[in-house]
Amino acid sequence: MTTMALAVAFTILIALAILQVLLIAGRPLGSLGWGGRHRVLPTRLRVASGISIVLYGLFALLLLSRAGVLPGADASPVVVGTWLLFAFCAISVVMNGLSRSRPERLVQTPASVVLALAVLVIALSNAA
Repeated sequence: MTTMALAVAFTILIALAILQVLLIAGRPLGSLGWGGRHRVLPTRLRVASGISIVLYGLFALLLLSRAGVLPGADASPVVVGTWLLFAFCAISVVMNGLSRSRPERLVQTPASVVLALAVLVIALSNAA
């Protein structure tokens, strides 16, 4: 189950990273992110998209560790970090669901739900 959850989480994180790259590149997909207020993101939100990509990479490393692919699955910082990531994902479900942007609600909310569930499975795993 953990392997499947890890694959699902990675798929979503990669898709989110690709979206962020497209937003940074000025593609008119702003309705899918950052509240959907801008068709093309302004510079400050493009910078935020870049930071998001870095965070997605860190999330992936954390999940790999908790799942036992990288060392430290049962180390306190990894366990606590995974639960904090789950909390972040759960908040993201609510925030995306409350977005004024219909496209963001329709695309990001389900993606957030699936990511949160995958992270929960990994957080509950007894990898080591």
